[in-house]
Amino acid sequence: MRDLSLHLMDIVQNSVKARATAIEIEIDARPDADQLVLRVRDNGCGMPPEMVATVQDPFVTTRTTRSVGLGISLLKELCELTGGHLEIESSAGVGTCLVATLGLSSIDRLPLGDLGDTFYILLSADPSLDYSLKLTAQDRTFKLDMTEIRAEIPDLPVDDPAVLNWIRAYIHENQTAVFSGVLDEIES
Repeated sequence: MRDLSLHLMDIVQNSVKARATAIEIEIDARPDADQLVLRVRDNGCGMPPEMVATVQDPFVTTRTTRSVGLGISLLKELCELTGGHLEIESSAGVGTCLVATLGLSSIDRLPLGDLGDTFYILLSADPSLDYSLKLTAQDRTFKLDMTEIRAEIPDLPVDDPAVLNWIRAYIHENQTAVFSGVLDEIES
């Protein structure tokens, strides 16, 4: 994958397959600790302990179309390559939380990518999901909550092209405001 937003999309697709109705995404740049932390939490069906223990193995998948699941194992490898790690906590019937910690200044860290485009695609695919997004770097924070946006536009569907384009631009603008000067690939 060419950027971290594609890894996020892959993780979110796992949450959707697990019948999640609410998905929280947090991205926290911590320059003092030289870390970039991605956290995805959902309220899906969760996994039993034996599945959690093996889910990072590329030859373990719940898919029936192929016997290999590379998404989580590739993200784990990327985390470790940058000096970070991957943690997954899950409880059957409760949900799953995945935390990917990457070395912020590592030459092997992929760029963050365009989160506005990522959310455009996610909301187009399933506008009924309750997404929340939180971006943090130093003293700057941005929050987007789809339940709040729906309340502000009760007469418009979230997948209306004008709404999707506004959300994309809003996220892009705030991604730049939060991460400019912290992530090398983000310029103001």
